[in-house]
Amino acid sequence: MIGKLQGIVDFLGSDYAIIMAGPVGYKVFTPEYLTPGATVTLWVETIVREDSIRLFGFSTLGAQNLFNQLTGVSGVGPKVAMAILSTIKAETLMSAIATGDAKTIATAPGVGKKVAEKIILELKSKVGGVVFDVADAPGGALPDLLSALEALGYRRVDVVDMAQKLVAENPGMDVAALVPRALKEISK
Repeated sequence: MIGKLQGIVDFLGSDYAIIMAGPVGYKVFTPEYLTPGATVTLWVETIVREDSIRLFGFSTLGAQNLFNQLTGVSGVGPKVAMAILSTIKAETLMSAIATGDAKTIATAPGVGKKVAEKIILELKSKVGGVVFDVADAPGGALPDLLSALEALGYRRVDVVDMAQKLVAENPGMDVAALVPRALKEISK
């Protein structure tokens, strides 16, 4: 099994990269943004199936562990897990799981409401080490702020990080006061 790979990015495909490690080029599926010609180090998860061997590469062990947790959920294979990690930042994903925010998870291609809810159900107790502000609790201002921004036409996945930061910086502020601040942040 390959656990870690260091080499030069030789080619970028739609969801993979060819990493040259010496004279050998490895096809690695990755959600990471890579630059052709750059030297990279990736933590690799090797998945062996009867008809293929695939390498999935991540810049951090945390991202690799999150990938493994996602693929441990029944109905979530490597392709769906990669779609999730390519669409949603790891911190945002862990926050969405911990707060029960199925809408954010469902923004990833191939992930519907039922799969998102299943991910939350199976992983909520496993996303340890993440500290959330009281305002991020399901009854706090964050869900209402996200709903308001969606009603204004913004995609949840595009505004969730900014909304989390805004709620954390302004504890106790109601949604009516947060929406104008959010719109000001978006316009920057």
